[in-house]
Amino acid sequence: MTTVHTTTYDLLRQQGITTVFGNPGSNELPFLKDFPADFTYILALHEGVVVGIADGYAQASGTPGFVNLHSAAGTGNAMGALSNAWNSHSPLVITAGQQTRAMVGVEALLTNVDAANLPRPLVKWSYEPASAQEVPHAMSRAIHMATMAPRGPVYLSVPYDDWSKQADPQSWHLLKRQVLSAGGPSEALLADLVAQLANARNPVLVLGPDVDAANANQHCVVLAERLKAPVWVAPSAPRCPFPTRHPNFRGLLPAGIAAIGKLLEGHDLVLVLGAPVFRYHQYDPGQYLTEGTRLIAVTCDPLEAARAPMGDAIVGDVGLIAALLAKQVPEATRPTLKALPAPEPAEQGSSKLRPEVVFDTLDEIAPHDAIYLNESTSTTALMWQRLNMRHPGSYFFAAAGGLGFAMPAAVGVQLAQPERRVIAVIGDGSANYSISTLWTAVQYNIPTIFIIMNNGTYGALRWFAGVLEVENVPGLDVPGIDFCALAKGYGMHAIKAENRDQLAGALHQALALNAPVLIEVSTLGPLG
Repeated sequence: MTTVHTTTYDLLRQQGITTVFGNPGSNELPFLKDFPADFTYILALHEGVVVGIADGYAQASGTPGFVNLHSAAGTGNAMGALSNAWNSHSPLVITAGQQTRAMVGVEALLTNVDAANLPRPLVKWSYEPASAQEVPHAMSRAIHMATMAPRGPVYLSVPYDDWSKQADPQSWHLLKRQVLSAGGPSEALLADLVAQLANARNPVLVLGPDVDAANANQHCVVLAERLKAPVWVAPSAPRCPFPTRHPNFRGLLPAGIAAIGKLLEGHDLVLVLGAPVFRYHQYDPGQYLTEGTRLIAVTCDPLEAARAPMGDAIVGDVGLIAALLAKQVPEATRPTLKALPAPEPAEQGSSKLRPEVVFDTLDEIAPHDAIYLNESTSTTALMWQRLNMRHPGSYFFAAAGGLGFAMPAAVGVQLAQPERRVIAVIGDGSANYSISTLWTAVQYNIPTIFIIMNNGTYGALRWFAGVLEVENVPGLDVPGIDFCALAKGYGMHAIKAENRDQLAGALHQALALNAPVLIEVSTLGPLG
């Protein structure tokens, strides 16, 4: 008898999915029974960390991350991480065990009540099969839904007694099935877009994470150079789509309505590639765009296209459209742009390191193709200004702003990109959301470098307290945490750095090791 269990693993294998990220409970044990030798299981100690690792792996590899969670409780623990995956278009197949079918109706302990509704609206598709024989078909559907544009997480709840049942004899049809997207523009639509760019008096490009996800960075470099147009990165960017030292690069847009409108003033055409229009944050009322400025957005996501408050939108393959524009847009006669002045070298500070010094030291010592993950939110602007990120896939940030992303995602990115060194820059407040990530990095010897920026406070919240003009807010300080001691408790090599020389030595030491390392850096806070 061919079981649902055997058929499902055959399906995963044929689709190239042989890594499982999980934290199992009793409902999941029948799925993990006789775990195949050609599969890899990555255990994390909290479900939010599980999804974060899978998210980083999926984004960095471009292939689905397969997650196995524990019923409703495990799904609930993972919801914060799921919000980041949803907003970053990460292709995740999230499975959860369900109580045996005979006891779902009486809601026995560990029943996932109304399982399909639990993870909504943070998934593209959510389902619990009506019968055991439907499980392989539902799994196949989940894989294709996760990987079709726009990519995103999906959720599948499976009663644990289904795995031992006989599979539908026709399930073999699913094993090599492909579902492909063809999102190219029509010739007329492309010609019109090329003409609008060619005829624009002063165009500007705003690039988003889906450019980097499509590996279309170099196409955008060519397009910007042909247009002689400045390039901004869309606000709250979770990825870096353009080289940060290129002469056309102007920086990261702020996340306020009025601020963006002002910066784009004077441009008659704004072309947004691969980003929402726009992901605002702080309340900054004003005009979306000034009179005389038009906007065209190219996105893979029809929901992003529909909800934009202004401009036209084209839904299609961001990478393909960027490549076509780079090839067909004629070279402009405008003067070539000059690069912005490089930031002045930063001084160390009287006692603790300035964040600028940390980034300058990283930029000097880290490999040129290093991959950075950022969850030191109060220093994000400095990171963009001072790091030379020149290669695709060089930067990842929490797309929904949910803390706890960067530490686990760094482990997933390192798994997906073993030939590049991954450096996670984490605030001391943020680190506590997913500190158990260190255990997984040690157990599987994943050589991620974790830099903890320890300033004893939630720096971003202190900045926001000033923006919102609120005083005497409790709960903003997190003093007295020894991250080196925590790391050593998980079995990780850890180093404290109090000055630039110590930081440089720690980085050289960490880069020379083929093992995970934590570096705790004493830094000044955002208010100095």
